[in-house]
Amino acid sequence: MSSTKRGWLAIAAVVVVGAGAQIIPATALADPDPGPQTDVAPAPGDGLLHNITYRARADGTSRGAVVAYKIDDANVNSDQPTLLPGSTFEVNTVLSNPKLAGMEVSIQWPYGSNLHCEILVDDQIVAQADQFIAPRLFRVKDDPLYGMLQCGAPLDTPVAGQAAPAALPAGAPRSPAA
Repeated sequence: MSSTKRGWLAIAAVVVVGAGAQIIPATALADPDPGPQTDVAPAPGDGLLHNITYRARADGTSRGAVVAYKIDDANVNSDQPTLLPGSTFEVNTVLSNPKLAGMEVSIQWPYGSNLHCEILVDDQIVAQADQFIAPRLFRVKDDPLYGMLQCGAPLDTPVAGQAAPAALPAGAPRSPAA
């Protein structure tokens, strides 16, 4: 047998072994069966913290965008991102009660855009909203929330255990700012 035949025979043997290894699956080493497991979802207010992700997007001309969101159980934060078409504003926070998660997205008039917002709690979408804001020449007088999209819980809801600001009776004079 010549040296070239031996070389080709060795290459053919390697190819057959390589193809056989691809065709025949290897035996997997599995862990023993741990028995039945059940996941119990914790109830709100159980002391666990939940990861909250707020996302906002504006598809269109949206100058002067403001995104307000619950940063924790009692405080609201706002940002003024540059919402260009195709870009998404995203921020993460932690809340003990995920039902308090809420955000508002607004743009300045006279601009118009398609606003989109969504709230994720522990990587699950719990609230989302879409609204088209038409461009206007003049400010809308009968709709003070024109140009604003609310998603999730309202931001001005008082937190349990904290006193809500007292409303003045009608006709009562306001005290001067100190």
